[in-house]
Amino acid sequence: MDYQDINAETMDSWIKDGWEWGKPISHETYIDALSGKWDVLLTPTKKVPHEWFGDVRGKKILGLASGGGQQMPVFAALGAYCTVLDYSQEQIKSEKLVAEREGYKIEIIRADMTKPLPFADESFDMIFHPVSNCYVEDVRPIWRECYRVLKKGGTLLSGLDNGINFLFDGDDETKVVNRFPFNPLKNPEQMAQLEKSDGGVQFSHTLEEQIGGQLDAGFTLTALYEDTNGNGYLHELNVPCFFATRSLKS
Repeated sequence: MDYQDINAETMDSWIKDGWEWGKPISHETYIDALSGKWDVLLTPTKKVPHEWFGDVRGKKILGLASGGGQQMPVFAALGAYCTVLDYSQEQIKSEKLVAEREGYKIEIIRADMTKPLPFADESFDMIFHPVSNCYVEDVRPIWRECYRVLKKGGTLLSGLDNGINFLFDGDDETKVVNRFPFNPLKNPEQMAQLEKSDGGVQFSHTLEEQIGGQLDAGFTLTALYEDTNGNGYLHELNVPCFFATRSLKS
């Protein structure tokens, strides 16, 4: 079984068990967005600044690995034309559930973002990509595909993992047990750790891969912020384990 198939099945099981990032928004939250009261997340706790978006009405937005009915319904309520791509069957179900409940149109595609994206060049005005490429071994092809499918002047908003979480044990985050890179496909001990915690197949990535990969693809970085895990010992110490970027296709 391909590691992405393992991850899709793992996420499906997490969602069935009540995973936070697999819970679709409520009807009330959708109605609030219709009236202009809204926020979305790229990372665990910090809300994405509204100025990162501008006016999305009439814009074509791709939710890349953004299924689950959390962000796309908000953008649809704001007047955007939305497409979502995800490989989790359960995230796809949630996306359909909210769209049918609220009566808006959205293109929903089940696909693997490690493969070439099933879209023509310059198809979208914006890509919204929450934390997810920690489940991908090589992120650079993803940035190249994002650049290809964005229109000139388009915006890429990404939530990213800086790798710090992979250093520590999975229990109390006080003991460093791993070295970088964290790649379970090449390190059986790391794979055993993930299997023990039902963590799917995850990978650490450097800033060279994350930010450097965007720059190499042709993007211009325009803004960045950091975020914590939202809970746990590292969060209590205010250790940033995630960051979000805003990049433009010039």
